[in-house]
Amino acid sequence: MKIMQTTTLLMMASLSMGTWAAEFSFDRPGSGFGTGITPVGHVAWEQGLPSATYDEQYVDGLKVRTLSLNGNMLLRSGLNEDTELQLGWQGPSWTKTKSAGQTRETDGLGDVSIGVKKAINLKDEQLTMAVLAQVQLATGNPGFSAEDDIYSLSSALAYRYSDLITTAMTMRYEMQDREWAVTAIPSIQYKIAGNWSGFSEFVYRKAESQPNETSLASGVMYALNDRAQLDASVGVSLSGERPDYHGGLGVSFLF
Repeated sequence: MKIMQTTTLLMMASLSMGTWAAEFSFDRPGSGFGTGITPVGHVAWEQGLPSATYDEQYVDGLKVRTLSLNGNMLLRSGLNEDTELQLGWQGPSWTKTKSAGQTRETDGLGDVSIGVKKAINLKDEQLTMAVLAQVQLATGNPGFSAEDDIYSLSSALAYRYSDLITTAMTMRYEMQDREWAVTAIPSIQYKIAGNWSGFSEFVYRKAESQPNETSLASGVMYALNDRAQLDASVGVSLSGERPDYHGGLGVSFLF
């Protein structure tokens, strides 16, 4: 209850700040999120087609290879000119594990999440900011769920150097089962040519009583028009003895 009350107070505090409508942008792909707000009366649908993760590790001296596919989804709807409601679902998931000549396949459904995103008026044409209060509900099947609810508060700060380059920093603070974790995501987004653009990011995460986690990712986006986007990304985890790989395809629509 204390966590819920704290999250509610933080959301109310952000809503009390000056109003300002940030330019709309899709949050896919990448681990961070943009400062844009979905226009009132519209819904943004951002869908993974799917996301994939591959990793190798040794368990009791045996190499274990795991391939996972996940069809994550996010719906965003504008509440007013600078606030939006977000409904997310980690979607259907499938995992294939190989070890000692044996293969095991499992599937299930992931968790759902609810969040409120608020644009903050910095009174600067180049510098934009947004905060996101979110709760991830552990409603998924065993093996595809976080098992305990996750409460988080995130901020995104973006600086547009020019029409070609934008840099951003996303900070995420979360609590799960009374343990804290913090994630920092510096990123850069750049125009390539025509309707093509790209992004690169570095992710640093430190959870309580856990070793540091780091990863790199990069990808491209193609704007079909003002209301539709395709994306593709690939990344690698730098933590552990062996790297883990992740990536995926996605599509986003503004209705």
